[in-house]
Amino acid sequence: MSEIIVQNLAKTYQVYQKKEGLMAAARGLFKREYREVHAVDGIDFSIEKGELVAFLGPNGAGKTTTLKLLSGLIYPTHGSASVLGHTPWLRENAYRRRFALVMGQKNQLWWDLPAQESFRLHKEIYAVESDEFDKRLASLTALLNTEKLLGQPVRELSLGERMRMELIAALLHGPEVLLLDEPTIGLDVVAQRTIQEFLKQYQQEQQFTVLLTSHYMKDVAALCKRVIIIAQGKILYDGSLSGIVDRFSRHKLVTVQFSDTQDMPVLERFGQVMRSEPPRIQIQVERTEVPKVLSTLLDQYVLEDVTVEDRPLEEVIAEMFATVTTDPHRPEDDTG
Repeated sequence: MSEIIVQNLAKTYQVYQKKEGLMAAARGLFKREYREVHAVDGIDFSIEKGELVAFLGPNGAGKTTTLKLLSGLIYPTHGSASVLGHTPWLRENAYRRRFALVMGQKNQLWWDLPAQESFRLHKEIYAVESDEFDKRLASLTALLNTEKLLGQPVRELSLGERMRMELIAALLHGPEVLLLDEPTIGLDVVAQRTIQEFLKQYQQEQQFTVLLTSHYMKDVAALCKRVIIIAQGKILYDGSLSGIVDRFSRHKLVTVQFSDTQDMPVLERFGQVMRSEPPRIQIQVERTEVPKVLSTLLDQYVLEDVTVEDRPLEEVIAEMFATVTTDPHRPEDDTG
């Protein structure tokens, strides 16, 4: 049975249209004009128990709005959603004890207090038994190497250390569903890798369900096999990570190494030259033209090595996002 079920879910905002000029501004005091912004526009998907799914899209695509709907922070305009059998926006206590939301740009810990004080508060809020609390805290702090940081005020921690503490706070009550919104945003490479390795290990051990948004493809590649892509409030793709390249990339990369004894040919007629380091040259070729290009090269030249590979996932997704026109008037808090 699916743990998250979304059907025709939509969220529409009324956005005030402010006009330029003094007279227009004055008229706006008495008669305001609004336009509708479809932050989420009738989306459907389901996620099974224990899945770790990436939720991707350009800024303003509707990712954060979707997570807020699933966590019950906002109400939908229409449609339905079920998480662990609960309707999120009914905000039942039983549901709130079964999920957690971590937003990379928001803090849930008391800024001037040590993290351990916030953890004790979470224990009381979620009515976690003392033995279970101590066991989880010890396990999480050991996995994230934060034992020596528990007594330090949160404001004195680095960004990476704070994010590790945020994850501990989110997982102390043993949620069955974890919603992660840009958990590695702004972190350095080492901190990103620490978060990735922890999430991968802990999710495999606990088998909770995770919906992750991130602009870092290394997060996605390290953690997720399935990807949902949203743009302009609509689902564009729902499938495997590897399937993104097959569907959205029209090119492959062909790398050819020639014999040192022959003159270097001009390869622009086969495709765009991406890298030239004689006697090795890499060209970008239309997928459908790859067999023809390889046949011609093998016929006409002495080759020492040939490789054919897909374009990097980061490039394919960045190119796809660049072609999607997002609405600049989407609500500012929908950073995703």
